[in-house]
Amino acid sequence: MKTYKHQQIESKWQKIWEEEKLNGVKLKTATKPYYNLMMYPYPSAEGLHVGNVYAFTGSDIHGRFMRMQGYDVFEPIGFDSGGIHSENFAIKMGVHPKQMTNRNIEHFTQQLKMIGNIFDWNHTVDVMNPDYYRWTQWLFIQLFKAGLAYKKKSAVTWCPSCKTTVSDEQTEKKGEKIVCERCKTEIERKYMSQWFFKITDYAQRLLDNTYKLNWPDKVLITQRNWIGKSEGAEVYFKLENYQDIIKVFTTRPDTLHGCTFFCLAPEHPLVINITQEKYKDSVSHYISETNKKTELERKFENKEKTGVFTGSYVINPINNEKIPVWIADYVLMDYGEGAVMGVPAHDKRDFEFAKKFNLAIKPVIRGNNWEFNPDNWNDNYKDEGKIINSTDWNDLQYPYNLKDIIKSLETKKIGKSKTTYKLRDWCISRQRYWGPPIPMIYCPSCAKEGKSWFTSQKSKLKNSTNMVGWYPVPEDQLPVELSEINDYLPDGSGKSPLARHPEFFETTCPVCGGKAQRETDVSDTFLDSSWYFLRYPSTAGGDISRKEASKNAFIPEITKKWLPVSQYCGGAEHSVLHLMYSRFITMALHDLKYLDFEEPFPNFYAHGLIIKDGAKMSKSRGNVVNPDEYIAKFGADVLRLYLSFMGPYKDGGDFRDSGIQGMEKFIHRFFKLFYQIREGEVYLKADISKLEGIRHETIKKVTYGYKNFKYNIIIASIMKYLNFLEDNFTDKPLTEENSKHGLLALKTIVLLIAPIAPHLAEELWQEFQDGKQFNSVHQQKWPDYDEKMITNEEVIIVIQVNGKKRGEIKVVKDKTLDQNYVLAKAKEDEKIKSYLKNQVIKKEIFVKGKLVNFVI
Repeated sequence: MKTYKHQQIESKWQKIWEEEKLNGVKLKTATKPYYNLMMYPYPSAEGLHVGNVYAFTGSDIHGRFMRMQGYDVFEPIGFDSGGIHSENFAIKMGVHPKQMTNRNIEHFTQQLKMIGNIFDWNHTVDVMNPDYYRWTQWLFIQLFKAGLAYKKKSAVTWCPSCKTTVSDEQTEKKGEKIVCERCKTEIERKYMSQWFFKITDYAQRLLDNTYKLNWPDKVLITQRNWIGKSEGAEVYFKLENYQDIIKVFTTRPDTLHGCTFFCLAPEHPLVINITQEKYKDSVSHYISETNKKTELERKFENKEKTGVFTGSYVINPINNEKIPVWIADYVLMDYGEGAVMGVPAHDKRDFEFAKKFNLAIKPVIRGNNWEFNPDNWNDNYKDEGKIINSTDWNDLQYPYNLKDIIKSLETKKIGKSKTTYKLRDWCISRQRYWGPPIPMIYCPSCAKEGKSWFTSQKSKLKNSTNMVGWYPVPEDQLPVELSEINDYLPDGSGKSPLARHPEFFETTCPVCGGKAQRETDVSDTFLDSSWYFLRYPSTAGGDISRKEASKNAFIPEITKKWLPVSQYCGGAEHSVLHLMYSRFITMALHDLKYLDFEEPFPNFYAHGLIIKDGAKMSKSRGNVVNPDEYIAKFGADVLRLYLSFMGPYKDGGDFRDSGIQGMEKFIHRFFKLFYQIREGEVYLKADISKLEGIRHETIKKVTYGYKNFKYNIIIASIMKYLNFLEDNFTDKPLTEENSKHGLLALKTIVLLIAPIAPHLAEELWQEFQDGKQFNSVHQQKWPDYDEKMITNEEVIIVIQVNGKKRGEIKVVKDKTLDQNYVLAKAKEDEKIKSYLKNQVIKKEIFVKGKLVNFVI
C-alpha cells in the first residue's frame, strides 16, 4: 500500500501547477472575477515566521474555496520592501539596503512558493522597484495638484534612534514614556518643515463610510475613535486690554457659566504677546519644558497637571466675568483652536488643574441622582442634569437643550455650532534614504516672485499661497530614481542622506529654467502600501503587456473589472495606519475621477495572532517558529491543517509541537483509509440512506466553516466523518451500491479538504482520473448538499422511575422538545414497560432534551 511522502508529493504538484499555469488567472477575459487579497509582507532577513504563514494560508483557504465555487480568483502577493525596517537591518549588517532587500525578497519568494498558496506570480509588486514607485510619485503629484499635499513647519514626532520623523500612529506607550514602535526608543518633539496629506478633509466621509463596511466591529470602532468626531460650539472670548478674540471649541457650551479659568496651549501664537512682564520667565521656562514632550505624553489622562499663569485675562462672553489666562500642556494646539475654557465642576482635567492651583470651582449642572462635592471628583459630574447658576439658562436640561443653547450663542453673536475631529493630517516625510524620493522641486527665484505650480496653472486652490516656489516633477520625468549612494546612514541633522549629494538634488526649475533643488526627503512606507492593491492587476504579466502596464498606475478597464477588492484579510493592528490611509487614498482618487469606487475593501476579515507554548513569540524568548523546519519535517499540508485546526481564523492559536504531530497522524490515517477503500481492502456496511445522510451533513458543516472562516469546524467535521466510515468497515463486500458509496465518500472528502490540504487532495484526486488530460481537484465544482438527505441526529434521553435511572431511549433531535412524542416513546420501551406495568403514574416530569421521570 502507498505511504504518504510529503516532500515528494508537494514538490511534484507545485511543479505541475506551475507548468499548467493553474494559479494564474486571465485578468482580461475572466467572467466571474474575485479579488482575494492578503496584506503583503515586509521581507525581513529572518524570512517568513509561522504568523505570516497563518495569515497567508488562512486567506488562501478562502480563495481556494471561492475558486471551487466557480469564481475566477485573483490572489497576488508582493513585498513591502521600503522603509526604516529594511534600512535599519541593512545598516546593522553593513550591506546596502538595495542588496539586502533583493536578497530577502529572493528568500521570501522561495518560502512563499512552498506553502501551497495560489499566488499569481505573474502579478507581483516590489515597492522599491522604480517601476512601482514611479507611480507612487505620480500619486503624490496628483494629490499635490488637487491641493491635498502641502509642506509646512510644524511640531513633529522625532525618533532619535531612527533619526527621522514618525507619525503618532507609529508610536506606542511604554510605562510613562512614548516610544518608537520600531526601535522602542523614547521619542522627542521637533519643529521641522514636513510634507503632509490633508486626510482631515476626508474625516467625515471616512467616518460615515465605516457604517457601510463589512469589517470586524473592533476595527471599525478603532477607526471611529481615531477620527474622533466631536460636536459642540465655538465660543468667542475677548482678551482684556487687547483687541484679540480667542475662539474656543467645547462640547459642553451648557457649562459656559461655570468657566472659571482659561488655558492656552504653550505654543499658541498669542502666548508671548499677552504674557505680563513678571510672568515671562516662568512662561518661557514652561514652554521650553513642554517642547520636550510628545503630543501623546501631553494627552495622558492620569498625569499630574502642570501650568503657569500669564498675568492676562479674558472676558467670559456669557456673563462678562473676568477669567485668568493660564498655559497648560494638556491643551493641544491641534485640537480646536489651541484654547480651552476651564470648567472644573464638570471636566476631570479642569477639576484637577483647578484643585492644584486653587482656582474657583462653580457647578452649573445639578444631577438627578448626584450632588456636587468640590472636594472630590466623580464621573457623574459630567452626566445629564438640570442647568443651575446660569441666569436665563436655568432649568434647561443637559444634553436635551444643547441645540437651544448653541442657538442662543449664535443669536448673541458670541458663538456658533461647530464640529471638530481628533484626526490629524498625515505626515509623510521621512529623513532617511531607503524610500521613494518625494517628486517635488523648489525654485528660490520663483519663490521670491511669489510663483508656484498653482500660480502657473491659475489655480484657485486654497494652499496656492503657502506653496510658493514649489513645483511637481514633470510626469514624463518620473520616476525620480533613488541614487545609489554609499553614505546612506542618517546623521540626525533632520535631513535625508540625499541632502548630502548635490548630484541628486541640484536641478533646474521646470517653469523658469533657473537653478532649483529637488526635495531630499523620502515618503513614508505607508504611502507605498496605501495603493498597492490597485497596482497588482495592472502589472505586466499574464495577459497584461508591459506597454499597457507602463501607461497607467492602474489600467482603467482592468481596475473597473477587478476592484474594489472582494475579500481582504489581515491584522487588526493595522486599523489606523494602513487601512485608514488606503481608504483616504482611494477616496481622493475617486474624487479625482481615477476610480469609480471610494472604498477599497468592502469586506475585511481580521485574523488572530499565533503564540508559542502559551507565550507571545519574540526573538528574546527564542520561541519564534520558523515554518521551513516544520514544512521540511511534516509538509506544508500538515502545517496548513494544524494552523487551521487551532480555532476560528479570527482568534489565532497556540502553536505546540504536540499539536502538529497529532495532525500528522491524522493525514497519514486518512491517506491509509483512502487506499484501503480505493483498493477494495475494506467496504462500508451501513445502509445507503444513513451513509448519504452523514455525507450530506458533512458537506453542509464544512461549507459553513469555509464561508465563515471557521476552519477548525471543517477539520473536526471531516474527522467525525472519517470516524463514522471506520466504524462501518467490513472486509466483506456487501452490495454494489455500498462499494460505489465508499468511492463517493472518498471523492467528497478529497474535495472538502482540498482548500486546506491542496497537495494531498491533488494526489488523491488523480487516482480517479484516467491520466490522459490533467484535471485538477482545484478546478472542480464544490459538492452540493441536500437538506432532505441529512440524517437527523439522535439524542439520548434518560428515563427515570421515581428518580432512579431505569433506561434510555434515542430520539431524533427535531423531536426532543415534543413532550407528548418523547413520553409516548418512553412508555413503548420494553424495559420501561416492565417498571410501569400495573402501576398508576402519578406524575410525569419532562426535562427538554434530557430526561423523563415517571413518578408512580
